[in-house]
Amino acid sequence: MKLHEYQARDLLAKHGVPVTAGRVAATPAEARKIAEELGGKVVVKAQIHAGGRGKGRLVAQSDTADMYQKLISDPENYSGKVRGDRVGGVRLADTAEEAEQAAAAILGKHLVSIQTGPEGKLVKNVLVAEQTDIAKEYYLAAIIDGMQGCPLIMASAEGGQEIEVVAHNNPEAIVRMAVPAAAGYSPYIGRTLAARLGFTGDQADQFGKVVEGLYRTLMATDASLVEINPLALTADGRVVAVDAKLNIDDNALFRQKELAALRDLDEEDPLEVKAQQLGVANFIKLDGNIGCIVNGAGLAMATMDTIKLAGGEPANFLDIGTVNDPQRVVNAMKVILEDPAVKAILVNIFGGMARVDIIAQGVIEAHRQMKIDVPVVMRLVGTNLAEGEQLIKESGLPLIRANGLFEAAKKAVEAAGAA
Repeated sequence: MKLHEYQARDLLAKHGVPVTAGRVAATPAEARKIAEELGGKVVVKAQIHAGGRGKGRLVAQSDTADMYQKLISDPENYSGKVRGDRVGGVRLADTAEEAEQAAAAILGKHLVSIQTGPEGKLVKNVLVAEQTDIAKEYYLAAIIDGMQGCPLIMASAEGGQEIEVVAHNNPEAIVRMAVPAAAGYSPYIGRTLAARLGFTGDQADQFGKVVEGLYRTLMATDASLVEINPLALTADGRVVAVDAKLNIDDNALFRQKELAALRDLDEEDPLEVKAQQLGVANFIKLDGNIGCIVNGAGLAMATMDTIKLAGGEPANFLDIGTVNDPQRVVNAMKVILEDPAVKAILVNIFGGMARVDIIAQGVIEAHRQMKIDVPVVMRLVGTNLAEGEQLIKESGLPLIRANGLFEAAKKAVEAAGAA
């Protein structure tokens, strides 16, 4: 689950990380009031779940696709600016009146950036924060490293840009330190990172406290990522977080009730939201036209790869898991059929604990409950296969059968092309 920048800043501050003063506003009038409290010189930032806000552009919903293509093809002439006529998602204001005007230009519009896709995202709130006289920008983040099985802290003196760019152009500039799972955080980690990045004296102490606060935020929130980019060294010698990003592990939301309440469903894909509401938790929408229902994440990935190998494009990732309830299969098909791009569905089941006859019952029941106009290809192997085959035969449904995965993928691609 992603949080907005203003929410991430609040959580970092709660755990001892200094952040620039500021608050969220939902109206231009609120933005003006906050700017007045901060002395007038502020930055106004659109709050959406996507990066590239400053270089994005604000347009009406009807113009998002056109603007997206312009940003892709000619960013130099169309990218947003912090000042001037090309209004982007981040604006600098020198007075409270300018802050109000900036908020009015941003709120209620759709922000299109390289990361939003052609549909853009509606801006409902802006963060109004004090401007910072930045002497140097750094990058700092903490993640859960699955390979090492412990938290990992990453830092770089090349902040203020996407860390992927730094990793590609100058990977040596990224410093990594694992935090032992058993021992937990120790101050030497912050001191070591500070030295590697060139901090000395009081600024090294400040940086160490930021690193510790970052780690404590990661652990307290069950986050999979906590990122500060940029972490600023100001002209007056302060080390302060200027921007923040925080993603919470969905599997931990059952014990993070307060954080779960911060979720902004409007920022998430509607199909993914519906899937979760229907109990189809492991669903991710993609851009293809072949819907996938598969048991097991590994098999789901292999199925998508095979579809691409056969010349098609998967419309989703869907791991239906161990299914002993036909309604879950029905719900999975409901979610997939909500996507107008889907032209065929591939059901690929390797039954172990998941029973093939239950999957067959679910597919049959889905046809009873809904009008399914797209072809359905089924490849079934495993527990209770004979019983499942008998159910399908007795149903009389025009399901397309396949024995092997590649055969199933080819038939799905052909069916999608003919649909």
